[in-house]
Amino acid sequence: MRHITPTKNVFNKMISIATIIWMQYDDQFGYVTDKLAIIKNIHNYEDNVMAVYRMFDHINQAKFKALASKDVLEYINDNL
Repeated sequence: MRHITPTKNVFNKMISIATIIWMQYDDQFGYVTDKLAIIKNIHNYEDNVMAVYRMFDHINQAKFKALASKDVLEYINDNL
């Protein structure tokens, strides 16, 4: 399977959605800080941004999809 680099717009939307979801959690032990650092350092190359989506459990993946635009959903579905 050839992994396709998303448009800058889709990439930025996915980073934004992931950040919104992580910011809803308590960072008492630095877990959120660690996840946000990973997100911040992901580069838009091939399907690297899918790591942002895959770091969530199925419940948060559903939240992610609920916040996603059509183009983001298409990208996710094409790269699962």
